[in-house]
Order: sequence, then structure tokens, then C-alpha cells
Amino acid sequence: QVQLQESGPGLVKPSQMLSLTCTVSGDSITTSHYSWSWIRQSPGKGLEWMGAIGYDGRTFSSPSLQSRTSISRDTSRNQFSLQLTSVTPEDTAVYYCARNPPRCIPTAQPMCFMILYEHDIWGQGTQVTVSS
Repeated sequence: QVQLQESGPGLVKPSQMLSLTCTVSGDSITTSHYSWSWIRQSPGKGLEWMGAIGYDGRTFSSPSLQSRTSISRDTSRNQFSLQLTSVTPEDTAVYYCARNPPRCIPTAQPMCFMILYEHDIWGQGTQVTVSS
């Protein structure tokens, strides 16, 4: 059974950096063609995809957050992390990590592609409040 668990501080002061870690069990973050996303939901708003890291270590970020977002991984611990700099109260949200399954074409030699915006397994989410 694949499980994801977010961890990190629940309160961050404005202008500081938010750091969260997602610990994955039951699967490896290096499993071919899977990728792993960070998603958030602010009060009264919809889900916002923030970025992802692929099985090969490539990272992808939402254009609107790219300048403030960094995603990394620790394969020895099977974890991936999010860092968001210069936070403001608008970054207050529930932050989720999620697994993105690949899309595969069943040809003679199956071809698979990373899909960043479809998620099959989610963590429970962690509330982060930005406040002084």
C-alpha cells in the first residue's frame, strides 16, 4: 500500500522560507516514469499545483511560483521536499504531496511518459499558516 505523509512546521513568519517534506512508503520515488507533486489549497480557493519532481530527478514548477519554489529529493530516505521562499499570508494553505502515475502506450515496446497533473495517491495534507 502506497502512502504519502507530509511533514513540516505549521506556522511560518512572513518573509521566511517554508520547508515541507513528503515521506513515501510502499513505492520508490525513483520508480520509472512516476513523478511526485506538491499541491496546495488556500482558504476558499481551489487546488493549486505547485510543482513536481520526476523519477529521474528533473524538477518542474508552476510558472506563477517558479521564482520562489524549489523541489528536491533524498532517494536514500525516499523523500521529496518543497521549499517556498519569501512567504506571505497568501501562502497560507493546506499543502499536499501526491503521486503522479505515468501514461503508457501499449506498443511492442511500451512507451511511458510522465504526467505531472494527474494524481492517484495523496497525502493527508498539512496546514501551513503564514503569520507573524
